[in-house]
Order: sequence, then structure tokens, then C-alpha cells
Amino acid sequence: MVYILDYLIASRHGYERRKRNEQHVHGGPIVFHDQNTVTPCILIPIFLRSGPAGNDDDYPMRNSSASAVSPAFFDPSRMSGEGSPMTMSPWNQTTASPFTKWSQYEENLPRNGLIGSLVREEGHIYSLAASGDLLYTGSDSKNIRVWKNMKEFTGFKSNSGLVKAIIISGDKIFTGHQDGKIRVWKTSPKTPSVHKRAGTLPTLKDIFKSSIKPSNYVEVRRHRTALWIKHSDAVSCLSLTNDKSYLYSASWDRTIKVWRISDSKCLESIRAHEDAVNSVVCGLEGFVFTGSADGTVKVWRRETQGKVTKHAAVQTLLKQECAVTALALAENTSGSAVYCGSSDGLVNFWEREKEFKHGGDLKGHKLAVLCIATAGNLVFSGSADKTICVWRRDKLIHTCLSVLTGHSGPVKCLAVEEDKEASSKEDQRWVVYSGSLDKSVKVWSVSELAPDLNQMAMMQQQQMVMDDSFPSESDGSFSSTSRTSQARRY
Repeated sequence: MVYILDYLIASRHGYERRKRNEQHVHGGPIVFHDQNTVTPCILIPIFLRSGPAGNDDDYPMRNSSASAVSPAFFDPSRMSGEGSPMTMSPWNQTTASPFTKWSQYEENLPRNGLIGSLVREEGHIYSLAASGDLLYTGSDSKNIRVWKNMKEFTGFKSNSGLVKAIIISGDKIFTGHQDGKIRVWKTSPKTPSVHKRAGTLPTLKDIFKSSIKPSNYVEVRRHRTALWIKHSDAVSCLSLTNDKSYLYSASWDRTIKVWRISDSKCLESIRAHEDAVNSVVCGLEGFVFTGSADGTVKVWRRETQGKVTKHAAVQTLLKQECAVTALALAENTSGSAVYCGSSDGLVNFWEREKEFKHGGDLKGHKLAVLCIATAGNLVFSGSADKTICVWRRDKLIHTCLSVLTGHSGPVKCLAVEEDKEASSKEDQRWVVYSGSLDKSVKVWSVSELAPDLNQMAMMQQQQMVMDDSFPSESDGSFSSTSRTSQARRY
């Protein structure tokens, strides 16, 4: 099935098979879901403290329906179509009823939920990029769609198949493609709906100049050479530096390339990994992070001396058998942290002190993590299990605030923008876009507020006392074991 093909990034031996079997789907109407029909998500937090990554012996336990470390229980049959995360609560273990013993407290919690869904039956969604009120979507249909206020605003065709990455820098839009090329598009304030092709990276001029010198050719596969400035396989990810001066491209050809935005020059090509590079992300102070199907996450530092830009590997954060599928960087008042999604369903993270130290892993998915995004104090992880976990970060403690469900296929990409209209001093809110291999994009409203954990714990204790005070329905006797049996389920 097409769904399986791309998220088997997990297999380092499978990326050639994945490329050969990619399919193209075209045609179909646009369908919009009205905001008034949305079922809101009711929040009950899952207390997930980050713990050290386990070894291979605990792999079955980490991927079972109930984690030994986490009290969260996963039963997809209990999730509703648009998915309230309430059924994922460790306190709601036996029923999916919306009336729980926490319902009085739920009324005071911020609402997370679905705003709407964008559907155009023309291809599986592989990439997203948000800028202000505009959303760009890339698919395997060769088309790039632009949406505004939940409606299709405009679109343009790339003529190059699957669009694997989109990134926006001012009036320029960069798109990474299956054919190994990076295409550049420009808009004008006078005609924002018109996107004109501005060129390709590398430029034809640079290709011609480089092709003259034999030393510019490198071996990319056995008995095959290519110019070092060109990607010889699919472009999997794009990332911009904070000052928008440099663009980084990651590829299945095992390299990352560094491009100067001002003149479209390729400054450096780095053989970064021993297998396909699935993700690249730029951080402060010249740090660059790469994740690969070879199971490693590496840290690079950029050094610029005059016109020469060089990168040196400074640290390897992770070595594992499972493929690294996604990376994201969080930089806020809690400090800097790097998040890594893997094919085993875990999200590992590292906090930076003098160097990056492993802080633990987040266990929230049953299948491969395919995408990660960060905003404010929140971390979002999308998975092949069709769900999105919303995590709140407070130093080394991560709390799962919501599990957003509703997609019928793997969640392949995420984009987050601040919800300026709904946000307040007391409640920072975000608009989250999720693209899926079910050919749809869903739009969610998510709050950064976390419930008071102490108050929730007190309510839990009070409820357990009440449970001990009422006769059992079976024999009319008072229960003396209810507290113990309930504790076993956490």
C-alpha cells in the first residue's frame, strides 16, 4: 500500500524499494468541513515523565499497548472519529464514555480541537509550510496548493512529481523534490496569488561551469559519478538558518548541501551519513543537526572564514538500529532542546548545557514517528499510527496534553503558526496543520495551558477515597481492594 511505502523510512535497506514503488494519484473535488461541525477535544493530561531510552530487550514492551514506564493506555478502538484525547487518559481505563469522574474539572480546561479539514483528492500530502495566513501543501500529484482561511487561494505546478519539502523565506518559496532538485518560486506583493518560477538549485550556470572540471565529479554509486553540487537522489528535507542567509538540503544520497540564498551558490556538500539523510535542522550559534536512516543523529558546527564556509562534526547524539525519521529544535525560556523521532515510535530529546545531553524519550506512539514540530513550550509528534501527540515541555518534564486523532492515514508532516486572534496573556494558542497520506490536511487549535498537576492528583486521591466508601455492586460489601487494583493500572 502507498501508506506503507514512505514511512518505511525505518528500513535503511528499504529506501531504494520505496523510491521504485512510489505512486501518483490525481483528480478529485475539493471538500471543506464547516467549523460549526467540529467536535472539540476535551483535555485530560497523561503524565509522561521522560525516561532514559531502553535497550533492544525492552522493544516489545515499548511498543505494546501499555507501556511499563508510562500509565498511558492505547486502544484505537476506543477513539472517536475526530478523537477526543480523553479516552487516552490513564484514569479512563475501562470506558470511552464522555462522562468521567473528572468531568467537572474538564469544564475548566482549555479546549483543543479540530477547526476544519482541507481535502483535495489528488495526492498524498508529503510536505507543509505555513506563513501568516497562508498554508502551502505539497503532494505526489506534482501540484503545490496554497490555502488561505481554510479555502484554496492559488496553486502552481512543479512538473517534477512528489514534493517532499517546502520552506518559505520572504517572497521566495523553496521546494525539494523526488528528482533531487530544489526549485525556487517568487511572489509579488501586488500579485500574491501568482507564483513564478525563479530558478533551480543548482543553477544551470553553475552546473555548466562545474561540469568543465573533472575534479568536480564525485562517485555517488558504484560506477556512477555526478557533480558534487547536485543531489543524486530525492531531497528529503530543507532548513533555513535563523538569519535566512543559508539554506540546507538533506537527501537520500547521504549528503547535506549548503546554499547561500543571496546568489544561489552551493557552498559545500557534506557526506553526512552512511544511509539516507531524512532530516536536517538549523539552530543558533551555527549548529546544524542531521538525522539518518543509519540510526544516527549528528551535530555539526558552521564556521565561516571570509567567503569560505566549512562544517565540522562535533557530536553524535544517537546511535541505534532504528532509523531516525524526523528532527526539530526548541529554543525558548526553558533552554534549547533537540527532538528526534524514530521508526520505533519514540521521541528522544537532548537538552543543551555546555553540550547536548540526553534527557530521555517520550513514549506516545505505537508506530513510527514521521514528523515533529515545536512552538512555544509545546512539542508535536505525528506518527504512522495516524495520531498527533501534543507535549508540554517544562525543563526535563514532558506532559502529554492531548492526542489528536481523525486522520485515516499516517501523519506525514506538521506546521505550526501562532493563533493571534485566540491567544491571550493567560492562554497562548497555536494553529497546527497536519498533512497525511490519507490525502487531507487537518487544522487544529491547540492551547499551551497545562492543567494544574497538583490539583489533578488531589482530585484523584479524593476519588479513590470515595471509591472505598461505597458498597460494591456485586455483593453489597465495602471494597477494601479498589485502591490497590486501580493503582496497578497506572
